[in-house]
Amino acid sequence: MTTQRTSGRRKQAFAAVAAVAALLTTAACGGGDSDSGNGKGSATGAAGYDAANKKVAQASLAKKGGTLKFGGAQDADFWDTTRGYYGFMWNFARYYSRQLVTNKAAAGDAGSELTPDLATGLAKVTDDGKTYTYTLRDGITWEDGKPITSKDVKYGIERVWAQDVLSGGPTYLKDILDPDGAYKGPYKDTTKDKLGLKAIDTPDDKTIVFHLPKANSDFQDILSLVSASPVRQDKDTKAKYTLHPFSSGPYKFESYTPGKDLTLVRNTAWKQASDPIRKAYPDKITVKFFSDANQLDQRLINGDIDLDINQTGMSPQGRTTALKEHKANLDNPTTGYIRYAVFPQSVKPFDNAECRKAVIYGADHVSLQTARGGPVAGGDIGTNMLPPFLPGGEGQKYDPYGIAGAGKNGDEAKAKAALKACGQPSGFKTTIAVRNNKPAEVATAQSLQASLKKIGITADIDQFDGSQSSGIIGSPTNVKKKGYGIIIMGWGADFPTVQGFGLPLWDSKYIAESGNNNYALIKDKTIDGLFDSYVTTLDDAGKTRIATEINHKVMEGAYYLPFTFEKTINWRSDNLANVYTSAGENGTYDFVNLALKNPKK
Repeated sequence: MTTQRTSGRRKQAFAAVAAVAALLTTAACGGGDSDSGNGKGSATGAAGYDAANKKVAQASLAKKGGTLKFGGAQDADFWDTTRGYYGFMWNFARYYSRQLVTNKAAAGDAGSELTPDLATGLAKVTDDGKTYTYTLRDGITWEDGKPITSKDVKYGIERVWAQDVLSGGPTYLKDILDPDGAYKGPYKDTTKDKLGLKAIDTPDDKTIVFHLPKANSDFQDILSLVSASPVRQDKDTKAKYTLHPFSSGPYKFESYTPGKDLTLVRNTAWKQASDPIRKAYPDKITVKFFSDANQLDQRLINGDIDLDINQTGMSPQGRTTALKEHKANLDNPTTGYIRYAVFPQSVKPFDNAECRKAVIYGADHVSLQTARGGPVAGGDIGTNMLPPFLPGGEGQKYDPYGIAGAGKNGDEAKAKAALKACGQPSGFKTTIAVRNNKPAEVATAQSLQASLKKIGITADIDQFDGSQSSGIIGSPTNVKKKGYGIIIMGWGADFPTVQGFGLPLWDSKYIAESGNNNYALIKDKTIDGLFDSYVTTLDDAGKTRIATEINHKVMEGAYYLPFTFEKTINWRSDNLANVYTSAGENGTYDFVNLALKNPKK
């Protein structure tokens, strides 16, 4: 859930570049107070509170070598570039995968600007926005030294069609390039070279041409997603590819034990001259997964781990200690994520909009915000489902249910009126599904449970394995079987437009039997039609207007209870250099060029 670039944002990006350049000369100043609330750094060498929030901290101290150490409370859904759909996976995948274009390795808004990666430049766009042509760079290679070709890029994209084998991941490319579903994917391809997708031409090893049946104003953003990474046919192990993707980037998999640890080492075939994005500072990158988020936070505070790969903020216990004793190690970014509850319409009585409204009105929104971490560590109370920084986002100005107003602690009268209107005047029973390795999500489930009890709704809480989300809550059949009437989740933009945020959540075409993200099972012809209009609208003002209208239709349907427009408290170790948050990574740290100040530490 990352990336973006409309012309209006490009102007912001250029201003941000200048700001970052000025900061580079001052970000490395150490010393100062040990509690470092003043942002000047600390005696331990930490950069200072918020020193890496939309700006680069300690860039001049970056050194080559050493082991960069990540920790996490949750493994990725998949490390396969076709299948992965967690934001942190996309961020981390830039170590071992490349795309034709990608978001810049830059702080703040500049990080959301598109820049060439495997390609020599941005696309040559012709045929009224329906043809995109790229030329590949010289010197780009796989981890065994063989050149990356246009056919490798095409094959990697074709794998998106194999949803029966490779479920999960975004399917924008499939829906844009083959809206009628004529192509059946490389594993059912009857052509000799298994490259039968007609919408992509590879006239030679250096040239790739995309032919869109109709224009899509965000198409180049979609090609920047990890799902557009090349995959070499002879290295494709299908469903097992997630255990050991074949590298096109500066690092390669050395070992991986799901749910336990992952180690990347240098890809010696990678050439710096072929890669304008990646600096490849560390010699090795490790990830250790913990079943207990509090244990992870303690290891961060102890200095055993440099940063949290999940980037969802410290848990309450660790956060309290860190803010009191290690403020210089913390940043407090506003992310591009919304945290929310969603109501699957397949589970009664949530097929009735009034029953859904009863939950929205009955919830104590301040309590939910507190459970997320409060205004600083959790974010502003969410009043709608479009992140404020996206074109068309209105923030708390659009509050159709009074969530941040008079009803911020819940509106019992309106909730009971909605229950009566939906034929459940005495309330009903349901189940809240929540990931077991997300303390803040469990806390919000408990807060919601307590609020609903006051209006007669009894909600059990079922905690499930967060790394298995795509097969548990991503299966509409399983959701209905388990009776999950409320699902606690969060979402950030795949690329920062309403299409990049809302299409997988709200368009009926995106309802899938596995890896589904339209948890509410929204089938609204008006919403579908608005998305159809959006993708062919080329002017920014028109796109913004449609984005606002889509958000309004979603909220009118009462499919979601937003919790927060998210803020987090994120940790960076004393030893980290060249660290910054980026709009290209939804406001979290950009992993790709992190370095160590002391590689031997």
